[in-house]
Amino acid sequence: MMVDELIDAVIAREGGYVDHPADRGGPTKWGITAATARAHGHAGPVSTLSRAAAAEIYRRIYWLRPRLDAVGTRAPLLAAEMFDTGVNMGPRTAIGFLQRALNALNRGARDYADIAIDGRIGPRTLSAIDGFLATRGQAGETVLVKAVESLQGERYLRLAETRPANEAFVYGWLAHRIGQAAAPRPTDAPRTIPLAGDDAHARA
Repeated sequence: MMVDELIDAVIAREGGYVDHPADRGGPTKWGITAATARAHGHAGPVSTLSRAAAAEIYRRIYWLRPRLDAVGTRAPLLAAEMFDTGVNMGPRTAIGFLQRALNALNRGARDYADIAIDGRIGPRTLSAIDGFLATRGQAGETVLVKAVESLQGERYLRLAETRPANEAFVYGWLAHRIGQAAAPRPTDAPRTIPLAGDDAHARA
């Protein structure tokens, strides 16, 4: 799936202006918070953010900056999952999931070397992806996506356990973000997944 299609799917799922009382990120438009909109040059209320401006934020912050374009040339399904997870939880969290999965799947570093879990895609992470796919083939990409989604699902449960207010949303997160990234977002699931320290997070 091309990045334009991924962005269209995210915007369709996130919808227009929403101000959910339990969403710690505050009001959003197209899934973008006021703070993120201002950081990227939007001067007015977030409710006036254009769709085109939101699409550019998604492209720049969630696809190009974390280097998912480089992942997409190797494993397009993985890149699509990483984009969706990055939008929902922050790119560095999503990349950390990938790096953890790659380290767990290298059979004691026999297939490729362990990599640092630093939340950044660089030459070593790309080399690990190449090594994994060379060993496991096309079917391996599906397994890697499942591994990333498993870590994502565990994070949702932990968010609900550590902040009781998130229990109102965890069913929707699991139903609509795990295994079916393009599914419509339920109306009771907030745009914000509050994860401290994860930069470039549009919705926190």
